[in-house]
Amino acid sequence: MKKNKWGNVVGFLLLAISISFTFPSCNSQDKVSLADPCVVLYDICTEDYKVHRGELESGQTLGAVLYLNHIDHGRIDQIVRASKGIFDFRKAKAGKKFTVLCSNDSIEKAQYFIYEMSSIDYVVFDIRDTIDVFLGQKEVEVKTREASGQIESSLWNSLVENKMSPTLVMELSSIYAWTIDFFRIQKGDYFKVVYEEKYVEGEFIGIGRVYAALFNHANEDFYAFYFEEEENYGDYFDDEGAALRKAFLRAPLNYSRISSSFSKRRKHPVTGRIKAHLGTDYAAPTGTPILSTANGTVTEARYKRNNGNYVKVRHNSTYSTQYLHMSKIKSGIRPGVYVKQGEVIGYVGSTGLATGPHVCYRFWKNGRQVDPYKQKLPPSKPVKKENLEAYTILKDSMMNVIQSIASNF
Repeated sequence: MKKNKWGNVVGFLLLAISISFTFPSCNSQDKVSLADPCVVLYDICTEDYKVHRGELESGQTLGAVLYLNHIDHGRIDQIVRASKGIFDFRKAKAGKKFTVLCSNDSIEKAQYFIYEMSSIDYVVFDIRDTIDVFLGQKEVEVKTREASGQIESSLWNSLVENKMSPTLVMELSSIYAWTIDFFRIQKGDYFKVVYEEKYVEGEFIGIGRVYAALFNHANEDFYAFYFEEEENYGDYFDDEGAALRKAFLRAPLNYSRISSSFSKRRKHPVTGRIKAHLGTDYAAPTGTPILSTANGTVTEARYKRNNGNYVKVRHNSTYSTQYLHMSKIKSGIRPGVYVKQGEVIGYVGSTGLATGPHVCYRFWKNGRQVDPYKQKLPPSKPVKKENLEAYTILKDSMMNVIQSIASNF
């Protein structure tokens, strides 16, 4: 765990054997030269071992690597059995890194085998005598960053041009999903953000928490401050303590473009007939996840001639939403199933009466289809009264940081 300079505590808890290929072993591979006899890898002193590092190739198994390092089939079977409930050998993937610590003699038999499941998580197989299998994690270095940028074409391009991680797009769009319509951001909009970057062994592995942000859209400031009202659970609130999370997401997709808006009169692109288009079309690549815009119960999930594959969700006695033209409905989504806001319910497609891949998003209020972007939707609860003083202190502190961030616009 690490505490950043603004007092936020951050914790990270991430969590068929074949020999028909020619694979590297401690005898035939690049070996790590360890000038320091006390070099420690994966909490193991390597003084008495020869070290080999590699990556699993396509079609390669962990058993094959072990066999090539003088572990016979019987012993491999014992290792697989000892791993049950800790690690499944069948889930090893090509491209993942591994390390073999071999005996420092002429045989060079594997003594430890370490498989990296991710940039942080790994599994250690201690196979010297009795077999011991355990999980480990590399130390994560967390750095707090400040950044700013102005929109010239898109939020994505703005972040890339300012040498920031594109994953910030996902974080910012998620934080402001209920507040800003990212399909309508415009040139001249700008942002400032305070966030974490995570590193393992000096290598950037992604961003962590966004602590505070300012997004200026259409000359209006939208602030977001992360605040934990309960231990290990927090959310984003604005400068007045109101929740940014609303009852409905602004859109059912993370990335797309509006190809056709809600309209009382439109020429249908397939039939050519003039009729009302009581929905909003979002064009996106086939297979793009479609999200339920609010909590609710699925009332329909089926195929219909014009709608194609579609899902309808009842949110309460007032509101319902519908999602049309899916390539497929997500497995498990059926009438009676409760879904949460932001949960994937299907995937973009062009089934039914559609000219290309998109989702037609329809919104009902009191049984009548309406334009969701013209509705005053109910907000979530603000900061609790008993937490307002603590929130104000945090907000004022982060507001000073945000306002001090340099910008060239």
